[in-house]
Amino acid sequence: MNLKNLTIKKIQKMFEGNELTSVELTEFYLGRIANYNGRLNAIIEINPDALDIAFKMDQERKNGKVRSPLHGIPFVIKANIDTGDKMRTSAGAIALKDNYAEKDAHIVKLLRKAGAVLLGKANLSEFANFISFNLPNGFSAVGGQTKNPYGDYDTGGSSSGSGVAVAADFCTFAIGTETSGSILSPASSNSCVGLKPTTGSISRTGIIPISHSQDTAGPITRTVEDAYLVFKEVVGYDKKDVKTIIAKDYNLKRKEKKSFKNKKFGYHKTIINYLSESQKIVWEESIKMLEANGAEVIPFEYEDMNRISNINTLLYEFKYGINNYLKDKKLEVKSLTDVIKFNQRNRKAIPYGQSILLKANSTSGYLKEKEYLESLLDDRKYSREEGIDKKMKELDLDAIISPANFGAMVPAKAGYPSITVPAGYTDEGPFGFTFSHKAGRETEIISLAELFEKMHDVRKLPELK
Repeated sequence: MNLKNLTIKKIQKMFEGNELTSVELTEFYLGRIANYNGRLNAIIEINPDALDIAFKMDQERKNGKVRSPLHGIPFVIKANIDTGDKMRTSAGAIALKDNYAEKDAHIVKLLRKAGAVLLGKANLSEFANFISFNLPNGFSAVGGQTKNPYGDYDTGGSSSGSGVAVAADFCTFAIGTETSGSILSPASSNSCVGLKPTTGSISRTGIIPISHSQDTAGPITRTVEDAYLVFKEVVGYDKKDVKTIIAKDYNLKRKEKKSFKNKKFGYHKTIINYLSESQKIVWEESIKMLEANGAEVIPFEYEDMNRISNINTLLYEFKYGINNYLKDKKLEVKSLTDVIKFNQRNRKAIPYGQSILLKANSTSGYLKEKEYLESLLDDRKYSREEGIDKKMKELDLDAIISPANFGAMVPAKAGYPSITVPAGYTDEGPFGFTFSHKAGRETEIISLAELFEKMHDVRKLPELK
């Protein structure tokens, strides 16, 4: 039986028709991991209870209980997300390698409630790419270097293992996290769909933080529909995360788009200067497809991007966030300062240095500095009302578009949603096409992305031998 490249709905049909069990599917993915993870390094740890959880889901189904569309579906979760089980939450850092969480992160709790089978933890760019300016995408001291299943290409980061695991058929879907591009980048680089939701639509409780202003979790999948099905299960209010107040009455109803006719899309034209020649070709082909199907595509310029082209807010919020995360943990390290000292004593823990940690640690950790407050307010103003909001209103746009993760910064700082879809293949590897919108408009860009996927169906499977 060929179990490669299955979608959630296809799996559920096979479950219902007694063609497949959750145990058999979990065994298939474990076999794939056994055969290929040695060279891809996408999985940092396997859940020893995975097969037992799958068996339990099969028994529930036999007894007439199906919890959700994710019932019995195996998934992996990024290794910076707490699981209150036998697995560790290390963020790829040796200083945190024995971090056993007492409770599930809120998103894990919801996925378990939905009946999904937690298969393991995915490798990542260490500390979600917030340890060193020299760190390669997909490298962590605990997990090693993640490799792209499509060839000798960048994996993207920081949810590198999550993207590779989905592309290589190690799971049906994965959960990544994004502060700025960390879902969009690995999804694009591994020919997957990546949904970066509105900040606050999904709880961040139990996720090792970078920035409370920008952090969010989100799904990486093989199809847009799968991203939607996962997203529906993890949206929700969490009293421990005040930002999730927006998720109490979230719009999850999706309207199918049948045409791009009369749709208007805009893109920040300066971004194109950063593309290689082969990436420009894929981008231009995607634009031509939209225009051939009735859309209008408008290049524009964001003003005052120099006001927000920095990571100041992240540097200040990281120290505050990581100190709060570590303070109660049963670990040797209780603060960012402790992590830095640990790394200095154990130089193998930082083969690429810890320049970002040092820079973040130079802040007070109390979020009171003038530079922080001005950067926070600038980020909000120039990404929202003077950025995306302004351009969408001025040009009457249905969405902002961008190549792969090259436009990730502005919606990330705004806390607005984006979704990337496979668009083609370049000399630098797989390449995606991204739709962004204002807060709470996930279903709008999901519908646009799904239509793009149908009209521009280019995704190929990696050839693993």
